[in-house]
Formats: sequence, C-alpha cells, structure tokens
Amino acid sequence: MLKIRLKRLGTKKKPYYRIVVADARTQRDGKVVEEIGMYDPLTEPATVEVNEQAVMKYISEGAQPTHTVKSILKKQGILNKIHTEKLSK
Repeated sequence: MLKIRLKRLGTKKKPYYRIVVADARTQRDGKVVEEIGMYDPLTEPATVEVNEQAVMKYISEGAQPTHTVKSILKKQGILNKIHTEKLSK
C-alpha cells in the first residue's frame, strides 16, 4: 500500500520536510516512489509547496495520506477539491 508522508531533511533542530509517496513498509527516509512537495515548518507562516495533480492522482489510485500530511493538504484546500470531484462523478 502506498502512503503519502513526510521525509525529514535538514540538520539537528532545523528540519524541513519533503512530501513523498512511498510504500508503507519502507523507512521514513528510505526509498520513495515520487516527491510531490515540500513543507518548511520553521518559516512564519509555514511554507508549503504541493503538486496538486500528483496528489490527486495518487489518492485516486488508493494512496493514504498520513495524519500530518492530511492536515497540511486540508489547509491548502486540496482535499476539498478531491472531495468535490468525487461527488461530481
């Protein structure tokens, strides 16, 4: 099963994250299928860049976002777009 989750980068006490699609059994910072965005929590406000088409593609294929990624996508309004697309079909 594929998961949409965060991959930690950066140094000690200065993390930033990439939003990636990876197999659920791989390590947090292990092999990924595709990098679909980035998240920097240290900036004010937090910086988020996400490839919306890639997120929609993988969620429609059955990938499950983790709790943290789901909240990030909800704040960006991407989950609402996915929900309205499913209802319109």
